[in-house]
Amino acid sequence: MDILALIDRIEELLDSGRNVPFSGSKIVDPEKVYELIDEIRAQFPDELKQARWIVKERQEMLEEAEKEANRVLEEAKSRAEALASEQEIVRLAEQQRADILDDARAREREIRLGAEDYADEMLANLEVNLGKLLTAVQRGRDRLQGKVAQRGQ
Repeated sequence: MDILALIDRIEELLDSGRNVPFSGSKIVDPEKVYELIDEIRAQFPDELKQARWIVKERQEMLEEAEKEANRVLEEAKSRAEALASEQEIVRLAEQQRADILDDARAREREIRLGAEDYADEMLANLEVNLGKLLTAVQRGRDRLQGKVAQRGQ
């Protein structure tokens, strides 16, 4: 069950509480509310684990791109050294090495930006869900406080 469904269940529990005679207050079983809160807490670690996984995947992609760039660089250096006997060939090798490095850097940047966009999207979704949860909890608290204030009058 997702977090928003659990919040809906809290609202239903609050709405279905028994009315206290001669007041606007309701009696709600706190154990049921605590159980739902525990279920909500149990939902958070999965979303946080997912966000951590995204960051880890991003880091692994960056490391892989860096390894690839280093491999390409070493390959280009090896080629350049092997062809160093003639100046024109050396110049062409250097140009090719620079092109390969530029391509590798562009690819690494593309992968990094894609991973960052994906991580940002997942974190934005998490932020929205947490905002909705906070709003629902605040609304529940406001209802409870309003009913407690009415009973005290």
